[in-house]
Amino acid sequence: MSSAGRVLPGVCATLLVLSWGLSAHLAWAGEAVLPGRSAQDTPRLVLPDFAALVRNQGAAVVNVRVFRERAASVADAARPADTPLRLPRAAGLGSGFVLTPDGLILTNGHVVEGAEKLTVRFADKRELPARIVGVDALTDVAVLKVEARNLPSVTLGDSSRLQVGQWVLAIGAPLGLERTATQGIISALGRTLPNDSYVPFIQTDVPINQGNSGGPLFDLEGRVVGINAQIISSSGGYMGLSFAIPINTAVAVARQIVEKGRATHGWLGVSTQELSLELAQAYGLSAPRGALVTEVRPRGPADRAGLQPGDIVLALDDAPIIDSGDLPPRIGASHPGSVHALAVLREGRLTHLRVTVGELGRDSEADRHDRSNIVVLPLAIRVSDLDAATREVLELRAGVLVEEVGAGPAAEAGIQPGDLLLRLGQVPLDNAARLRDLAATLPAGVPIPLLVRRQDSNTFVTLSLPAAR
Repeated sequence: MSSAGRVLPGVCATLLVLSWGLSAHLAWAGEAVLPGRSAQDTPRLVLPDFAALVRNQGAAVVNVRVFRERAASVADAARPADTPLRLPRAAGLGSGFVLTPDGLILTNGHVVEGAEKLTVRFADKRELPARIVGVDALTDVAVLKVEARNLPSVTLGDSSRLQVGQWVLAIGAPLGLERTATQGIISALGRTLPNDSYVPFIQTDVPINQGNSGGPLFDLEGRVVGINAQIISSSGGYMGLSFAIPINTAVAVARQIVEKGRATHGWLGVSTQELSLELAQAYGLSAPRGALVTEVRPRGPADRAGLQPGDIVLALDDAPIIDSGDLPPRIGASHPGSVHALAVLREGRLTHLRVTVGELGRDSEADRHDRSNIVVLPLAIRVSDLDAATREVLELRAGVLVEEVGAGPAAEAGIQPGDLLLRLGQVPLDNAARLRDLAATLPAGVPIPLLVRRQDSNTFVTLSLPAAR
């Protein structure tokens, strides 16, 4: 048979795909039924009714307008002295939602940071002044209050029942475009972000941009399950990675703010790290799981409970600790003074400890005042140990804080008060005493590399003792 009288295999496959695609399209559309099948047997594509959700819940979503004093510029300073100088207020825009009909509103802490004046704009175009009831910097939750009654308010969901893959919808004011609805799915749960280890974030692919912060994340039942808070982006705009504070976390914080004026968080007094496959095998685990303890703060809650460096925390109150990042948010959500059970792997054996959780900020601050404060004479500096909470937030395993710098080698190397010294030569600086001991053995006139952390950057400088000591 000639090629003109037969169908080539590739063409046949193409025709089958086209035929199936056309039939499927007609079946989904309800305009045709595949041969031999009834209309009742034909699968139908059912999408969420987002229009109904927005219609029913949109009135409880608000826009938060923030007014801040604008800093004087060089041009302002150059104006003639007799010219009146009025610095206009800079305005920021975020989102929020009404928690109670009498005017309590939830938003992000960073939305209202530095605010001198706040106004809240409702879906019916009303705009009311608002005051800040309280802000919890650790979880980035803020509670506002407007003087009003019978406001439309949201229905709260249960973020502990969320599942990866379920539909969610956000309403807010991205880039100032009020009452914008965007949808997506939950991409992951319990995410830990840098410098936010106390919040188990909900990751979604819902398009979120500047102005969405503080707005609600709804499930398909119209219940708020999160507060949209952050994105990860290399361009400054949405790139498919959005993060929301779980509503259970936010409401627990808000309740404390309303009742006590501030929120408290549990504190364990440990630093931990992830286990690699090699580390897991070295500790006798078949797979990497748990939180490997790298430091236990003296006289802290974990120290009093008997936790030791090298322990692997496998569970907290029978809830498994899969990743190192699982532990801080669970401890942070605990009430100070509460007692919890830890399942710990120590030297290949499973042991159980009971720990009484301390209060982050209060107990850790008291511990900070007790830490070693040492003058390192050869370097002409005074340094102190880092408290465990600071190490945990900065994700540091070692380091000492520079308290004071005098004339001498440290000053000549550019060291400043507030710097963190992480490593001298090849030796990690675990504490102030270690730096003092190392400095006493440094050879004169030989430059030694010193790793310094200043703000968010690490850099090496060279430290050299004078030849005549």
